[in-house]
Amino acid sequence: MNIVEIFNKKLDKKALMQEREQVLQGWPTGKNVDLKEAMVYQGNIPESKRFSSALARADENHKTLLQPRAGVALLSEQITLLQHLQNSCDLLPTTIDAYTRLNRYEEAQVGIDKSREAGISLLNGFPAVNKGVKACRELVESVNKPIEVRHGTPDARLLTEITMAAGFTSNEGGGISYNIPYSKRVPLEKSIRDWQYCDRIVGLYAEEGIIINREPFGPLTGTLVPPFISHCVAITEGLLALEQGVKCVTLGYGQAGNLNQDIAAIHSLRELGHQYFQAAGFDDYKLSTVFHQWMGGFPTNEAQAYSVIALGATAAGLAGATKVIVKTPHEAAGVPTKEANKQGLEATRQIINMVSDQKMVVGSALSQEIELIKAEVHAVMTKVFELGQGDIARGAVLAFKSGVIDIPFAPADANSGILMPVRDNNGAVRILEAGATPIPDDVLALHKEKLDERAKVEGRDVSFQMVIDDVNAISHGKLVGRPKEANLRAL
Repeated sequence: MNIVEIFNKKLDKKALMQEREQVLQGWPTGKNVDLKEAMVYQGNIPESKRFSSALARADENHKTLLQPRAGVALLSEQITLLQHLQNSCDLLPTTIDAYTRLNRYEEAQVGIDKSREAGISLLNGFPAVNKGVKACRELVESVNKPIEVRHGTPDARLLTEITMAAGFTSNEGGGISYNIPYSKRVPLEKSIRDWQYCDRIVGLYAEEGIIINREPFGPLTGTLVPPFISHCVAITEGLLALEQGVKCVTLGYGQAGNLNQDIAAIHSLRELGHQYFQAAGFDDYKLSTVFHQWMGGFPTNEAQAYSVIALGATAAGLAGATKVIVKTPHEAAGVPTKEANKQGLEATRQIINMVSDQKMVVGSALSQEIELIKAEVHAVMTKVFELGQGDIARGAVLAFKSGVIDIPFAPADANSGILMPVRDNNGAVRILEAGATPIPDDVLALHKEKLDERAKVEGRDVSFQMVIDDVNAISHGKLVGRPKEANLRAL
């Protein structure tokens, strides 16, 4: 696809319907998707099981909802898993397997068959496309909470058709956030266009009064991502979704670890989302936020893992995030058991309950961090719109091509990979190398000042070694990756 072919324009309905005929032929289960019948089915889902309604109530009542990750190969096991978790959370997921994420449905089927023979899940998620509408509806009807499809798919068109027809009331992902952190050679303009299709389908449901939530994936690579980078991606994907008729958007952010910065990130994300959405002419939408607990390496020790979970829960609660995505004490070991998943939820619930009546005082440090993030986002987004000559879709592709947006540690060829983050002396994520991101000089000077402060405490130069130390720090029981002797000096 040539870059000039991607624009932020609502897809023509007639052309969309022609494209659907091809999409639904991608796997035999696609022939069972009847859009009119699906809209009737979706319209009959009770409000108690509708994602958008739960998010709206949470924001109105200033509550933070809990949602785990969960997905296994077999329908009966997925039902058992979600039923085990539903009384400990507010919202349910279905995490999709890696083969389905890559549209490799034949291999997913082999995984299903082998899982059935072995009696255990040999896939790292639920193969919804292979299962089809009927089986997915059985899953949706087996639980009493709203359910979202969570995956990592650059081309989620068939997955979206099947899961939305089956009664899932939220769809996570986007053309940037489910490409750059996950794929190497998928052209960005193609994944954005494929997700315009997904959003247009959700928009068709909205035209019938059926509001399905859309959630760009906030954490990206989950590794030292500066808030301004994830915010720019989230806002861009939100704008792309709204253009296609989406009416309910949840913008996300992945925990960085510094409490002040994490709270500032959620505060600024909501404010910036409204600012950019309204500036683009949108007013008929609902905006909520999601805070993802730590997405990096976890300690193998369960007691230490619970501490990481508790810190994330505290940040989400104090920040007033609409929901929090909960991790488990088995993160370092691989796919968690249903018991460990529930324990992570229960630990998070305890923290959320304890901080629910507390308000984070907006002092000078928090205000400064909020303003810093906003200044960085405005600088980048201004350049994105300039590159696209006002078109956010074209601007996003050109921004990645030029390095204006640059996601740390992402595998995609479309990503420059020059921007280098590192923690400051308090554990906040700062910029070591800005690359081509258009961060103002005075902001870069502040980042340098913060990093020089850390270097002085640790008795070493600011360098890439700090980055390496920081990437591994939490799994080793720390936030800032300091040399052993520097820890003593810092104390």
